[in-house]
Amino acid sequence: MEKYFYTIGEVAEILKESTSLVRFWSNEFPKFIKPKRNAKGNRLFTKEDVETFKHIHLLVKVQGLTLEGAAKRLQGDRKEVISKSRVLDTLKSIRQQLSEIRQDL
Repeated sequence: MEKYFYTIGEVAEILKESTSLVRFWSNEFPKFIKPKRNAKGNRLFTKEDVETFKHIHLLVKVQGLTLEGAAKRLQGDRKEVISKSRVLDTLKSIRQQLSEIRQDL
């Protein structure tokens, strides 16, 4: 069963980054990430928000863009960013599978 909302800790775990960075990006990209709040006031992110975080991670951490540059890229040709993000996810999955095979040998 697929989740509808992810906590900030779950998003941080998915990205392998700190919760403070996820919170920072959430505040820096309000045009693209719109978290809901629960009764306690905690941020809850949708699957689309998580995908946007992955795109931001790709642009900032992997490609080395500034926050402003990443925002411009997200506003512009988002298809290219999505495509590169999918490729990166696929490569990470292959790497994990190869690591598991190596451990089994």
